[in-house]
Amino acid sequence: MEKRYKAPGKSYRTGISLMELFEKFPDDATAEAWFRELRWPNGLECPACGGQRVQDGCGHKTMPFRCRDCNKKFSVKTGSVMQSSKLGYRVWAIAIYLFNTSIKGVSSMKLHRDLGITQKSAWHLAHRIREAWEDNGMAFAGPVEVDETYIGGRERNKHAHKKANLGRGPVGKTAVVGAKDRESNQVAAAVVDRTDKSTLQGFARAHMADGAEVFTDEAKAYQGLPNHRTVKHSISEYVNGKAHTNGVESFWAMLKRGYHGTYHRLSRKHLQRYVNEFCGRHNTRDLDTIHQMRLTALGMVGRRLRYEDLIDGSRSWAH
Repeated sequence: MEKRYKAPGKSYRTGISLMELFEKFPDDATAEAWFRELRWPNGLECPACGGQRVQDGCGHKTMPFRCRDCNKKFSVKTGSVMQSSKLGYRVWAIAIYLFNTSIKGVSSMKLHRDLGITQKSAWHLAHRIREAWEDNGMAFAGPVEVDETYIGGRERNKHAHKKANLGRGPVGKTAVVGAKDRESNQVAAAVVDRTDKSTLQGFARAHMADGAEVFTDEAKAYQGLPNHRTVKHSISEYVNGKAHTNGVESFWAMLKRGYHGTYHRLSRKHLQRYVNEFCGRHNTRDLDTIHQMRLTALGMVGRRLRYEDLIDGSRSWAH
């Protein structure tokens, strides 16, 4: 049973201790039942055709359900990021818990040790869970803060053949643009190839409802946005009335704590998934732990990420 513990931070939330987690999911059967109830609260449905005439317990080792309409066999994993996974439902449930309660992220090496699976399986598992947090393109009512940051190591610390040799600042790093809605405290962020006017304003406008106020720094790329006010960081101005970007910069601080403290290296190829992870965790941080887990599990439905697709680089993550 979930309990409330008095502690610093968001103490109004109802958390789940590790002991309670293991009591809730003592074996694969209870974890499978949890995923099944979340996905089909009104009864089984075929992932292929949506039919509800489903045979439960058709005798297949991994596909216990059969649709009487299209004759296809399926399981709770079918049609989700768990499809074709040999990992047990209990492993998936515990991993979802770890991702939602580790505010700076959880490395594949820690998952490998904690879950008793290979590092390769843990790495694939982690990226599949991150699929649940893909940006839904929500437009914020505002006020909206928009800012960009850069992810990557310092050029001076790189091997000579990897140095860009193009100067200082963000050279050799990957740009990420983000928006935070002050009213709802929700954030959205995307990896971008450029930080020009078209790119940054395109992102900002996509995440602003009509009439929303928007606050940025004095970068020229933001000039021309509607209902726009700025702060001049170049002269150490960080608050000008309502205008500031402190909220979104606080989000960048958490992302970079995860980068430096947990992951240590975030490749351009997979960076968007890590950004989605931190956005998703931030956007549900006021919810009880079990609610966070439910939302993550539901977000995994309707998505796929095969290992072959993860490593071949064929999918672009630039927005």
